[in-house]
Amino acid sequence: MLICVTASHKTASFELLERLSTRTASIAPLISAHDDCVQGAVVVATCNRFEAYVEMDEPVTAAGAVGVEATLLAITSATGVSATDLDGSYEVIEGGAVAEHLFAVASGLESVVVGEGEIAGQVRRALLEARAQGTTSRELERLFQRASETQRGVKNSTALTRAGRSLVRLALDLADSRITDWSTLRVLLVGTGSYAAATVAALRDHGAADISVASPSGREAAFAARHGLRPVAAADYADAASLADLVITCTSVERPVLSAAVLQAGGAPDPPLAIAGATRAGRRLVIDLGLPRNVDPDVAGLPDTDLLDLETIRLHAPVEELQATDDARRVVADAAARFAVTGERRSVAPAVVALRAHVSTVLEAEIARARGRGDDGSVEQALRHLAGVLMHTPTVRAHQLAEEGRGDDVFAAISALFGLDVDADAARAAAAVVDQRAV
Repeated sequence: MLICVTASHKTASFELLERLSTRTASIAPLISAHDDCVQGAVVVATCNRFEAYVEMDEPVTAAGAVGVEATLLAITSATGVSATDLDGSYEVIEGGAVAEHLFAVASGLESVVVGEGEIAGQVRRALLEARAQGTTSRELERLFQRASETQRGVKNSTALTRAGRSLVRLALDLADSRITDWSTLRVLLVGTGSYAAATVAALRDHGAADISVASPSGREAAFAARHGLRPVAAADYADAASLADLVITCTSVERPVLSAAVLQAGGAPDPPLAIAGATRAGRRLVIDLGLPRNVDPDVAGLPDTDLLDLETIRLHAPVEELQATDDARRVVADAAARFAVTGERRSVAPAVVALRAHVSTVLEAEIARARGRGDDGSVEQALRHLAGVLMHTPTVRAHQLAEEGRGDDVFAAISALFGLDVDADAARAAAAVVDQRAV
């Protein structure tokens, strides 16, 4: 069975999400190592959500509870966030609802800004990380691959991505009320990752031209060269931040990169910084897009500075465009239904395989007898054709019953009519054979 332990902007504070977003690399391995009944784990951790997708060995009693326990213990071990801290801030999703939830997440339906595109790449990277760590499973692979397919379907068949705006663009739209002329703005961008690239594009769309970039990791020169910006060396960082009209931070470092002390320490740029003018007119605006937060809250206490953080951005997220959202949710629901049907069919595969194996054994025995009587091949051909025809209807009917939620009837019927005892262990072994053939 599949379970998802999820904490998002809908259930948890940004402070808690910030704590959950640190040191997440070890969480999936810790979950997987918790118990033999854990088949695999994939962790999706973004600025707006933390989610652990876990496959459990369903025949195990209370498998869902074991999966939740494994997740909470792994979170505590990796991040220091205890189960008590999480109490009331997470939800558990089980069974068929997991697919619909992940498909909605990957499509941007559960984001702060509905339809934002960044989450699709984050979901894909979560699967790649799980593969690299060896914590994924066949069912989780299927789940995440279908999630990416569904996201593309939503993007291509609905207006959802046009209805929503990315987190970066929303932040800049909110800043519009405080900025009269973007073209005269002195901007400092702190960070060089994918959010930074999106931020540069959004800034230029708004008309910003004077953009510098700094990087805690020292990658500012390469990033500046790629995007036509002015690099700011570490030695000039405080001065550049102090003189900027707008500072946008979007790094993944686990400590604040901007504080009141940094802003108060700057103000006298060295000649190599080549900033036009030695003073800043008006109030400074700081936009913090980082999680963990990149900006110390004490910045908001400065008399000449306004701070716009993720919490504020979330509160100002635009109203969803209902038609686009409804269309997208229909696509997601249809995809989840198809995922469930495929899963149900796979659930009766062991019974069908056992029946086919039984028929094959009987068939080969009869063919051997025919050969012993001098069959020229015509009897063998007829027997093989007959066996194929006879197996067609039971196979089709088994899949139909599975789709109706009556998979147990298939096992019971095969056991009663043919005396085949397809127990849990045999079922898993047979399913593994079917899966290997399907690869």
